[in-house]
Amino acid sequence: METSQLLTTEELNMLRQVDTPTVCNVIELFDIRPHNTGYMDERITAAYPEMPPMVGYASTATFRSAAPPVKGGAYAGLDGHLEALLKIPEPRVAVYQDLDNPPAAATFGELMCGIYRSFGCAGLITSGAGRDLQQVRALNFPVFTSGTICAHGYCQIVDAHVQVHVGGISILPGDLLHGDCNGVTTIPNSIAKQVARLCAGFIEAEGHILQFIKSGSRDLKALAEARAACRRKTEELRKQARQGR
Repeated sequence: METSQLLTTEELNMLRQVDTPTVCNVIELFDIRPHNTGYMDERITAAYPEMPPMVGYASTATFRSAAPPVKGGAYAGLDGHLEALLKIPEPRVAVYQDLDNPPAAATFGELMCGIYRSFGCAGLITSGAGRDLQQVRALNFPVFTSGTICAHGYCQIVDAHVQVHVGGISILPGDLLHGDCNGVTTIPNSIAKQVARLCAGFIEAEGHILQFIKSGSRDLKALAEARAACRRKTEELRKQARQGR
């Protein structure tokens, strides 16, 4: 990831103010990837759907808990992941691929999430499971999982700062992620700045149709006009996206 691609505080805040479907819609304007790729599938869900959107750069690791580690005790490998994590700019998101199939125990709990929060993480994603959900909610720390398991088993971090596969997509260290109650998507770093700045315009475009809906009208002509206004604004945004690539 190039330093010039890092988002400013203003741009990060722009992304925090919009939902993940809007981000996905804006990414589509760039035609930089197929429209059915780049986002995690239904296996990865928000443990706390009420929390605001999470934005951050991925710090990746692989995990397993079905058998004792070759060396070290509980959470063997955590120090190595934290060292690798510090190479990623803030805000960070810890991203775990659970190598056990099915997951044997929880990837995270209250202590793990508290540590990651202290090290500049905005949230955590795992293809495995979590626990201590009430305590983690109190930390105001978004987590995305495939389920919940009450024990930590033989929890161990196998490799850090590697490519992982979570929710049907590959994640590399430094990939920009956006997640909320609707799921998680990657935002290509090459267009992230533009995506952040075009989201407000896309919301404005959809506003034409939403205004019609709120009016309670059943006038097909009025609906057609609202849809046409939405398309015109969307096409303006599409041109801006392509000019900036």
